Amino acid sequence: MDFTLTERETYFRDRVKAFIETRIRPRDADYHEEARTGERWKVNRVIEEVKAQAKAEGLWNFFMPPHSGQSHVDDSFEFQGTQLTNLEYALCAEEMGRIGWASEVFNCSAPDTGNMEVFHRYGTRAQKDRWLKPLMQGEIRSAFLMTEPAVASSDATNIQTQMVRDGDDYVINGRKWWSSGVGDPRCGVAIVMGKTNPDASRHAQQSMVLVPMDAPGVKIERMLSVYGYDHAPHGHGEVLLENVRVPADHILLGEGRGFEIAQGRLGPGRIHHCMRTIGVAEEGIEAMAKRLLSRVAFGKRIADHSIWEQRIARARIDIEMTRLLCLKAADMMDKAGNKAAQLEIAMIKVQAPIMALQILDDAIQAHGGGGVSEDFELAHNWASLRTLRFADGPDEVHNRAIARNEFGKYAEFKADRVSSGDVGVSR
Repeated sequence: MDFTLTERETYFRDRVKAFIETRIRPRDADYHEEARTGERWKVNRVIEEVKAQAKAEGLWNFFMPPHSGQSHVDDSFEFQGTQLTNLEYALCAEEMGRIGWASEVFNCSAPDTGNMEVFHRYGTRAQKDRWLKPLMQGEIRSAFLMTEPAVASSDATNIQTQMVRDGDDYVINGRKWWSSGVGDPRCGVAIVMGKTNPDASRHAQQSMVLVPMDAPGVKIERMLSVYGYDHAPHGHGEVLLENVRVPADHILLGEGRGFEIAQGRLGPGRIHHCMRTIGVAEEGIEAMAKRLLSRVAFGKRIADHSIWEQRIARARIDIEMTRLLCLKAADMMDKAGNKAAQLEIAMIKVQAPIMALQILDDAIQAHGGGGVSEDFELAHNWASLRTLRFADGPDEVHNRAIARNEFGKYAEFKADRVSSGDVGVSR
């Protein structure tokens, strides 16, 4: 196996890394000061300034699918983006994960990345002209409305939002929450998953419809906090859809295609989160090591207490193993497709947040009282990452898929063999 990075992989990773260290990290304090000043739900001036620099340098829209043939309609080059492979993007996304707002600077932040990919793969030319073009230009933001408070949305067949055809329109009624991005004043469109045909087969009842956020009947009832953090100006809202009427041509692909689109969207989205999570973990171990080396307790550096040597060593081992699994999944997606990489995507989706959360927890412990304050990013990062254990599918769903695959290897092994004692166990 050859783990050497190609010239192209190194080129983009190093350019992103250098931009973050020279343009983004030096402005981090300015970003947080701007966020604390005045209205919470606003366009952050610092992001816009640095974003213009990134766009001017061509560090923009890295994630777009590398093969235009994957789209359902013919496109001009204007919808192609930088066209990094999943593996190439993984290396860049890890660097973006080191600073929370870095992804948006490169126009590579969720849920816009997943939504743009949906538009690219499944949208009509008219839908792309209206929404994908300004999204790719960074002029608007978007939201993805799938989860509902009244049902266990880990099973998407439970979703109850109604989408009823009425002449040339769909009339939508339902309630969504954890609708990330709706707090941004630039949020112009939401991709909404709902039920168009409750009498169809289980996985053909759902559809996805594009809903302008200014459509009559769309109401953001409240913004939700995550362990007390509101994540402004991005944020996560609870949204009421009450007799929202949109033209029938706002549907994606057609009725009953919602699950097909969801699978096309969530696979890459899941691994994007994991890529960034490795960057968060790297920031965590760095903060932990520096703190342990700079503080003295009971007559010696905290770093010299054996328990911290064990924790640092475990952190480094876990980061390296998780990175390799993430890169393997990305490489499989590139070479064999998202479906062939489903198992690897499930494994990294479980492993990455658990790994990073443990490292951040240890880093918080190393910082003492400071670790749970806002003086450091550790508590905020922990709260953000904790949501990834159920966002884009909870651990339990992914573990179930992993376990079933493992059991499937031994499908010929029958329960009656256990009762007969023929299990090959040494006595």
